[in-house]
Amino acid sequence: IFITGSSGFIGFHLSKKLLDDGHSIHGFDSMNNYYDIKLKKARYQILIKYKKFSFTKGNLENQKTINNSIIKFKPKVIIHLAAQAGVRYSIDNPLIYLKTNVMGTYNVIEAAKKIKAKHLMIASSSSVYGANKKLPFKETDKTETQLSMYAATKKSTESIAHSYSNIWKVPITMLRFFTVYGPWGRPDMAMYIFTKKISSEKPIYVFNNGDMFRDFTYIDDIVSGLRSALSKNYKCEVFNLGNSKTEHLMNVIKIIEKKINIKAKIIFDEIKPGDVKKTFADIDYSKKKLEYRPKTTIEKGIPQFIDWYINFSK
Repeated sequence: IFITGSSGFIGFHLSKKLLDDGHSIHGFDSMNNYYDIKLKKARYQILIKYKKFSFTKGNLENQKTINNSIIKFKPKVIIHLAAQAGVRYSIDNPLIYLKTNVMGTYNVIEAAKKIKAKHLMIASSSSVYGANKKLPFKETDKTETQLSMYAATKKSTESIAHSYSNIWKVPITMLRFFTVYGPWGRPDMAMYIFTKKISSEKPIYVFNNGDMFRDFTYIDDIVSGLRSALSKNYKCEVFNLGNSKTEHLMNVIKIIEKKINIKAKIIFDEIKPGDVKKTFADIDYSKKKLEYRPKTTIEKGIPQFIDWYINFSK
């Protein structure tokens, strides 16, 4: 199995789980400095200890590098998780998102076609639902109102993947992730930022005056959904992977406060460009086709993330 973004948050967890299952994994990651490279290196150091793990450092947009590494490894399955993440960063640096997310994903899909991969899995995002008012978000809903360049590039890759599956019969499964959190999580995500700031008694910025809702999904549930999609190998499908419960942001802050026993210093601010006020996953289709059953509530998952954060920060 060839996994792009293997040193990233989700890629690391999936790679480790599949290695534990006995699979041979070749990881591909740019190891860029979008967030603290130390975290990516720490994840990589855990994976490299496995005998069945090999690795290529490279950029998705370099077609020669991605082609050579895939052709050399000859994977039966490609799981494409690497992307330039972050909604706000995409406002300041849109070209990076076009290069990495659109051209980079095209390169991966084209390589999968060339080697006649048995299955290609691609990470998408809940952000493709954009300004949709109907909740919860269902896979069959229209997705034409993206609110950020990040979301637009994710929707673009879904369209490209669908066309490749239609014309060249590449079996492709696309997974729309909903606000993933947990141990080894990304430092640019709210869960990490809030925990870091509150524990050091620094103020946190809360947008839209706290009236924000997210479908927070624990990393173990995401990995479970990915492993199920891997085993099913559908011809062309899109699935929501969420917790199917939308959580008020202020409630999340309260759980963090309770766990670390420090009151948050909150600075309320208006909603930022590109932000979605509410996300909520309809997972009926994932339950039916993937037997997907998320198990971790935020009351259980957030303290587990904080335990990891405290230990990692020592």
